[in-house]
Amino acid sequence: MEHNVVVITGAFGGLGPSVIEAFARAGAQLALADRDLQRSATVLGALELRPDAVFVRAVDLLDEPATRAWADEVLARFGRVDAVLHLVGGWRGGGAIEDFPAEDWRWLQAALVQTTWHVIRAFAPALKAHRGRFVMISSTQAQRPSYGNAAYAAGKAAAEALTLALADELAPHGGAANIVVVKGILTPQMRAERPNELFADLTPAEDIAQALLFLCGEAAQKMNGQRLYLC
Repeated sequence: MEHNVVVITGAFGGLGPSVIEAFARAGAQLALADRDLQRSATVLGALELRPDAVFVRAVDLLDEPATRAWADEVLARFGRVDAVLHLVGGWRGGGAIEDFPAEDWRWLQAALVQTTWHVIRAFAPALKAHRGRFVMISSTQAQRPSYGNAAYAAGKAAAEALTLALADELAPHGGAANIVVVKGILTPQMRAERPNELFADLTPAEDIAQALLFLCGEAAQKMNGQRLYLC
């Protein structure tokens, strides 16, 4: 990852800090975006990154013009994009399909589908130009949905479809788009808050970060349009 430019969305959510640390230690230059930058100083302060190696912006990925403007800023700052890691997520559910709130349906479609669509459209040209990689985090629910997760599963399935379509578009240019599949994410914060819990069905954030490093590296250059299961 030395000198590679890696874009991370949802950078300061539950998974983001582990991914930032892994790619920073691998030598990547980082373009980081989140709606809320409240945690950014704590996360970045612990890593002591060079100012010229990190570019942080508050971006509403539901706003397509703002997303495109951010992509233009990243290119103006670094001159290229080698990878985009889309970590934006969220969950609502648990009830019967017929009782699921319309508001929650709209929220999930926005968080899971619209953000993916806007990020792909904004960064696809840059990824084509430099044989770039795109990776999103998905769920086993996208392939094997349960009724209590119907809306969430539909959103993840749609985001997967967009990613696989991008894989097809990037292939002639030497790029790739892949999917990391988990049942759930075990963050360092969760482990600290509940040290005696096993979290047997969850994948540690650090393991996901290592998988993302693999998918962005030379060893995965033949992988495109694939699901990497970490569950």
